Amino acid sequence: MTHVPAAPGDSPFRTEPTPRDEAPQFVLPLVVRIEKSAPPARTDALETAARAVLVLLGDERARGDGEWAEAVRDWEDARIRKVVRRARGAEWRRATELPGITVTGAAAEVRVFPPIPLDGWPKELAKLQVSGTELDDPESPAEPDLTAPVLWLNPELEMSAGKEMAQVGHGAQLAWWALPDAARGAWRAAGHPLTVRTATPSHWRELTTGGLPLVRDAGFTEIAPGSATVVADHPALR
Repeated sequence: MTHVPAAPGDSPFRTEPTPRDEAPQFVLPLVVRIEKSAPPARTDALETAARAVLVLLGDERARGDGEWAEAVRDWEDARIRKVVRRARGAEWRRATELPGITVTGAAAEVRVFPPIPLDGWPKELAKLQVSGTELDDPESPAEPDLTAPVLWLNPELEMSAGKEMAQVGHGAQLAWWALPDAARGAWRAAGHPLTVRTATPSHWRELTTGGLPLVRDAGFTEIAPGSATVVADHPALR
């Protein structure tokens, strides 16, 4: 999956061909635990996936001379791709044995791994399914706390939960990049609190014209190329 913000220049999220397409392509794998008997709520899984991306970006191993830093730099130098797969039982246990970070929500568990070559998936992850991540919210999510970051989904698009998990991960990453160092450090120190909600049509129109980080999809799966999917509304960016 490749995504773009509404921004000029040679961005890793733009849809049109750029020199980034000539670089080796990497992908950030995320695996969500979905047990048949106790699947997580949809919004819980989305929020946990978004936080997982932020946790990896802020991890010491992903920065400077850390063991994952080169892979992260290679990934950021090319297209920013994320793929969400599902696992249960023994599949999940094998996935957790690979280097990565497991992030938990209210009930959701998402494991994020350092970026890998697009065609270099470890066999433990390559066997996992991309489909089958259909999740529901048993109750309507509460109104978001607007003093904390909110990742707003486009109300006019229908996406699978796995697709939305990748999209909100991109939105969180765009917010992370856009923040000044002090705000980024404060967000990290607080544990990356955030909520994911679907905007109303009128609110969505306001959000997409307000200069906030905006994710656009390249259209490889599920939705049309250039579709705006997520607005990252962080208080420090308003």
